[in-house]
This record gives sequence, structure tokens and C-alpha cells, in this order.
Amino acid sequence: MAKVFTSFEEVLSHLKGVVDISESKVKILDESKLRESIIDDLIYTAVFSEDYSLKEEVKYLIREIANEYGAVASSIHDLYMAMGKGETKNFTTPAVNIRGMTYDIARRMFKVAIRNDIGAFIFEIAKSEIEYTYQRPSEYAACVLAAAIKEGYRGPVFIQGDHFQFSAKRYFENPEKELNSIKELTKEAVDAGFYNIDIDPSTLVDYSQPTLKQQQYHNYLNTAKMTDFIRDIQPEGIDISVGAEIGHIGGKNSTVEEFEAFMEGYLETLTKKPGISKISVQTGTEHGGIPLPDGTVAKVKLDFEVLKSIGEVARKKYGLSGTVQHGASTLPEELFDKFPQNNCSEIHLATGFQNIMFDLAPESFKEEIYRFIEENFKDEWKEGMTREQFLYKSRKRGLGPFKYKWWTLENKEEILDAIEKKFEFLFEKLNVFGTKGYTDKYIKLVKTPYVKGSTKDVKQKAKDIKLEAGAD
Repeated sequence: MAKVFTSFEEVLSHLKGVVDISESKVKILDESKLRESIIDDLIYTAVFSEDYSLKEEVKYLIREIANEYGAVASSIHDLYMAMGKGETKNFTTPAVNIRGMTYDIARRMFKVAIRNDIGAFIFEIAKSEIEYTYQRPSEYAACVLAAAIKEGYRGPVFIQGDHFQFSAKRYFENPEKELNSIKELTKEAVDAGFYNIDIDPSTLVDYSQPTLKQQQYHNYLNTAKMTDFIRDIQPEGIDISVGAEIGHIGGKNSTVEEFEAFMEGYLETLTKKPGISKISVQTGTEHGGIPLPDGTVAKVKLDFEVLKSIGEVARKKYGLSGTVQHGASTLPEELFDKFPQNNCSEIHLATGFQNIMFDLAPESFKEEIYRFIEENFKDEWKEGMTREQFLYKSRKRGLGPFKYKWWTLENKEEILDAIEKKFEFLFEKLNVFGTKGYTDKYIKLVKTPYVKGSTKDVKQKAKDIKLEAGAD
């Protein structure tokens, strides 16, 4: 079992002979011991220590060790530009939202990547997930980079902010305040090593307006403002990959005409280059799938023509990588090889892996979580919902408050084996095996430090329950 250090002096004593720290630089002296045990202790300290300053020092140290090791937080922008020019084979980059057991699940992604020569794969977390999983960007990035070290992965590590979404209600009450809140989160993420950011003002699209461009106005306006902001704060030598979205996931399907109207307004408003690298569209899916009364997920009819037609225009007219598919992890397995065939450059996968976690978790542990949710999130139990539907939609609320228990489950390896098997299957279907050659060719490794003190206090509580994130 990994330990949680109690002071930075204790960290330094355990690093003696393993990692040398001098003049703010690190040198790895004993790679095998670092990977065997020390990195486990460092990440458990970064996540579960109650000492904020110690957590910050350890997250900084993990980033420096990762840079020295050769696992470097990077932007996928240049590879996506090559895709837009037709310089790569057809593949769809998997972007995986890891909501719990982050260090261990990231390790399994790296295992699959190393085994299959994969370079194009993304670790991401959405704005909403940051809150309910109790994972600020700096913690998430530290988990991913520590996992890379543990598994012996060298190369670019793509960490992404997913759905940095505007609240329509808050925006139309005070546009500048809502824009600034998204900027604040984006700055926090970039400081932590998120060099891929998906901006999502698609919630602001107003279908009551008479023209497509007017409908997309607040969407393209804020996407352009955020792109300009990101270009101002990105580290020297890195063009952060910026994603945009034209169709709110769960809403009506997107059209080529809507995309062109968005791009016209976006390019007119944008003042700094480069612009976006991809476009998220709605094809008929919904985040997490649609639960039926018995708790199973309804089959969804996905319109691949939307991906294909918009993706073709995105590549040929605007030089983008293609379209992005959200809400896909609960789709039938036989569909996944169709994404690379239909100009889909990226696919976001989350709930399917969360489902594996809950399906295989011990029954007593699940019931503990379910009781907690029923007691603290009754307001999410909508009229007409069965208990099974409510728990399926709300059980994600049990990831943050029970984080330590997830990380230390007695049958953790069984869950991780199942998730790794799913990674292997999906990544092969998405045709990313062998893409390391592309990342070697197009992605320049730029080593940057973690900006200490940029994160918010992570000691969060679930409602009024005094259940610490690190408590056993």
C-alpha cells in the first residue's frame, strides 16, 4: 500500500539516491526504484495529504520528474493540423474522462498505448466532473503524469479540459462575469499542464433567431474570445489545441450550414492565430446514455452522416482535423470502427468506464454510495424516475466523496483488468494502433513546469456530510 508523506522533509529523505533535486532541477538517479514504489507514494501524497502546501510541492515535483523522464504535457494541435491536410491515415483519437481511480486507470491506458505503439490518445476531465469527482486540474494532471512514469511511457502526454461550458442562465444575467469564470478555470487548467482545451458556449445558441449566424452569435463570439485568451496565456513554444462546439449534446442534430455560419462569425471575430483545431457536433447521442426504467441504457440512433458531412467541410474548407463525437462510450461496440471512416478526429468516452467500476464494485460498497446519494441528492430525483434511473444518472456523485475507498478497493485489479480490456478493444476499433509515428513526427516536446499555487483548495465536502476526500 502506498504511503502518504507527512512533510516535504520526509519526501526528500525517501528521494535520496532516487531523485536528486538541486537548483530547482531534478535528476533521476534510480529509475527502477522511482517506478517501483516512490512514484506511488508521491501521487498518494499529492491526492490525499491534508497539507495544501505539501500537495503543491509534490505536484510540482511530479511534473519536474515527468519532464526529466520524458513524459511531457503536450498539445495535440500540430497533429490535428496534419490530419486536416490529409497527411495521416484515418483514425479517431480517444479522449477518456477518468472520473475515479484516476492514477490506476491512467496506468492501464498507458499500458495499452505502449503495447500497441499508440501516440494519439487523450486524458480529459470536464468542468462539471472537476467538481463532483473532487479533482482539480493540478491533481488530475499529476495523476496522469505519475501514471506515465510508473508504466515507463515516454512521449507527449495529452491532457484536456473537456466541456469548459458556459451557463446560459448566468451568462445572460451577467455575460462578463460568466466569461471571466471560464477564463479563470482555463488559466488554472493551463497552469496545471492542460494544453488541450474544449470551449463550450454551445449552450448559448439561440434557435429563435431568424438566421443561422444570429443563432450562433453568442457561441462564436465567446469561442473567439476564449481562443484569444488562450493564445495570450499559453506557454512559449506551444499552440494549445482549442476545440469548439456547435450543437449542444442532447439537443437537435447539427448541420453543415450551422457549422459554416459558426465558422464565418468565429473567423471574423478571432484576433489571434491559430484558431480551433476541431469541431464538436451533435449526432443523436446524450451524455451517459438514456437510462430506461430498469436502469439499462436505451439504444441510440447515431447519424454518421452528420460527422461525415461536417467533417469533410471542416477539413477541406477550414483545415481542421474533423468532427468530435461526445457521449459515445455507451454506444454498441460494433459502431466504433465507423468513426474513423466518417471524418471523426476525436471521440469522448466516459460513462462506459464508470459503468464498469460500478458493475464490478462490491455490493456493500455500492449500497453505501447509493444510500449517500439518496440522502444528499434527492433534488435530482425527478418525478417519474424509478430508483434505478435516478441512481444511474446520479451515482457519479459517489466518486468524489468516496475517492480514497475507490483507490483502495480490495478487488481493484479486477475492475482495472476489465477497463484495460475495453481500452484495447476500443482503441483498435478507432484505428489508433501505430499512431506513435505521427506524434513522433508532428509533436515537439516542450517541457514546462507546474505553476504552484494556481489551484483552488481541494478540501471539498459533499453537501453537509463530513466525509473527507481522503478519509478511509
